[in-house]
Amino acid sequence: MNHKAHEFSLRPGSCIKPLRSLVLFAFIVSALGAETPLESAIALFQAKKYPEAEAAFRTLSDEDPQNASAHFHLGVLADKRGENTEAIHHLERAVQLAPDNSEYHTELGGAYGDAAKSAGLLASLTWARKCVASLVRAVELNPENLVARNGLITFYREAPPIAGGGIEKAYIQAHEIRKRDLSMGSAILGQLYISERKYPEAFEVYEDVLQQKPDDYQALYLIGRTAAETGTNLDRGEQALRRCLELPPGPGEQGRAAVQWRLGQLAEKRGDIPAARAAYEAALQSHPGFQQAADSLAKLN
Repeated sequence: MNHKAHEFSLRPGSCIKPLRSLVLFAFIVSALGAETPLESAIALFQAKKYPEAEAAFRTLSDEDPQNASAHFHLGVLADKRGENTEAIHHLERAVQLAPDNSEYHTELGGAYGDAAKSAGLLASLTWARKCVASLVRAVELNPENLVARNGLITFYREAPPIAGGGIEKAYIQAHEIRKRDLSMGSAILGQLYISERKYPEAFEVYEDVLQQKPDDYQALYLIGRTAAETGTNLDRGEQALRRCLELPPGPGEQGRAAVQWRLGQLAEKRGDIPAARAAYEAALQSHPGFQQAADSLAKLN
C-alpha cells in the first residue's frame, strides 16, 4: 500500500492526443498479446512501465469514465508520483464505481492517511477518520486482506485517541493477522510488544513460532535482533543468530551480513570488543557495502 518512490515524472492531467493514443494502444495490445485494452494496461503496470501504463489507463478512462479499474490504477500511479490530491480523486471514483472492492478501499485509506500527515490539525483529523473508515471497510469486505489490517495497525499506533487511535486496537489486528499468517503476524505482534518495552512477551511470540517451525529463519533472526537491540536475553540471541548462519535465508529475509552485524552488536553489549570487531568485519566481507556494519566498525576503531 502506498509506494512513495517517484519512479517517473509525468505532468498531472497530461495525455497524448486521442488519435495517437488509439494507435499506440492498438500497438501495445498487439505486442503484448492481451485480450483486452484493460489487460494490456494492467500488464504494463505490472511490468513497471509506468508512463506507458499511465497513457493506457487515461485512454481507457477517457473512453469509458465508468471503468473502475482505470481510475484505481490512475490513483495508484498518482500516489507513486506523490500527487496526493489526484490520487484521492481517482481512488474515490474507483470506490464509487466498485464499492465492494476491498483493495480499492485499502489504497484509498492509504491516500487519506498521507493527506492527514501533511494537513493542519483540524483537517488532519478529518483525513484520519476517513483513513480508518476506508481501512475498516476493506477488512469488512475481505477479512483476509492483511495489507489493510497492517494499515490499521499503523494507524492505531500513530493516531491520537481523538482520531480513533489506540494500541489495544493494534494488538487485536496483529492477532488477527497472526491467525492467518503465522510469520507475518508474529513479526508484527513482537514489534508491538517491543515498542512498549514488553521484551519477554516479544521473545515468547518468536519462540512460539519455533515451537511450530523449529528452523524458522525469520523467528530466529528476530530473536537475535531483539536481543541485540534491547540488551536482554543475550545468550539466546547469539544462539539464534548462529543457527541463522547455518540456514539459507528466504526471499526478503535478512542475509548473512545482517546476521553477523547483529552478532557484533551482541558482543558489544557484553563488552567483548575483539569479537564485535571480528563480526563487523565478517559482515563487510559478506557485503562490502553494508553501511550499518561499516558504521559500527568505525565507532569501535
